[in-house]
Amino acid sequence: MISLKTKVAVLGGGSWGTALSVLLSKNDVDTGIWIRSKEQFEIMSNNRENPKYLPDIKLPKQLEISTDIDEILKERSIVVLAVPTNSVRELLVQLEGKIQKSQVIVNVAKGIENKSKKRISEIAREYFPDNDFVALSGPSHAEEVALDIPTTVVSASTNKKVAEYIQDVFSCSTFRVYTNPDVIGVELGGALKNIIALGAGISDGLGYGDNTKAALMTRGIYEMSKLGVALGADPDTFSGLSGIGDLIVTCTSMHSRNRRAGILIGKGLSMEKAVEEIGMVVEGIKTTKSTYELAGDIGVEMPITKELYNVLYNGADVRESVGKLMGRSMKHEMEIVAKNKKTSW
Repeated sequence: MISLKTKVAVLGGGSWGTALSVLLSKNDVDTGIWIRSKEQFEIMSNNRENPKYLPDIKLPKQLEISTDIDEILKERSIVVLAVPTNSVRELLVQLEGKIQKSQVIVNVAKGIENKSKKRISEIAREYFPDNDFVALSGPSHAEEVALDIPTTVVSASTNKKVAEYIQDVFSCSTFRVYTNPDVIGVELGGALKNIIALGAGISDGLGYGDNTKAALMTRGIYEMSKLGVALGADPDTFSGLSGIGDLIVTCTSMHSRNRRAGILIGKGLSMEKAVEEIGMVVEGIKTTKSTYELAGDIGVEMPITKELYNVLYNGADVRESVGKLMGRSMKHEMEIVAKNKKTSW
């Protein structure tokens, strides 16, 4: 059950940070949101809306909004990191000396840091090794969560009681939270599906059909799980909400920035122009680079990721990259299964 002392600080005023702040406030959880931009703070405070990131959603009166990070952290039992992946380290540096060991750190960003090629839990451990950490992930567009559209996600932690604590705090009649001990798998699922969603968007932009998208998604989840297993994840996690669940919603919905950016690239826009038109962070673009380099470092073959990297960072022709994927040497669908089975054909 939720403790009467449970108070949550949400750090980051983007769409997801705002949606979770609204959700928690509606759950009668004492919640405060920290906004970096003073201009955005003024708009949100005066109008009780966040028009840039979550238009037409009223912010509950009880939701505290502040630009003072010290104030928003006071007496908070849970600290939610709701900034883009490549801004997390900067935020954690800012938090040094401000967070107590008893506070639970919850991350909701989905990506792999470019410079270090680390997951968020690994970065958090560098600065706060004694704090419990939870990855909250799954198929959850902020726009729908804020509208109380039924949604399910996963609370992943190596500490079962902490995972269940976050489950209790965030759960309500429209937001169901499951638990999972596989932090590695849950984090990778949330990050890697953005790469495949970019590819699905490019496919749409090129005018390809449902067959192509189904192939991308199916081979994409296999590619994701291969990297996951190599890094110590449970392969079953990729069959769950943070794997195939998040992949489905991100590859098929127009709420998805990654899919929308991919559509623009498929239609001929450059990576830079596509991001400019989206107007918000497109996590999959940087994650493609991190993952391509990480896969190379540990010797995992990820053909979809490789071709997307070539399109985004080497200026490769999109249609030629599709041709390379289709023209690869023939093989068993389930390479690992085929290798391990004793049955001969």
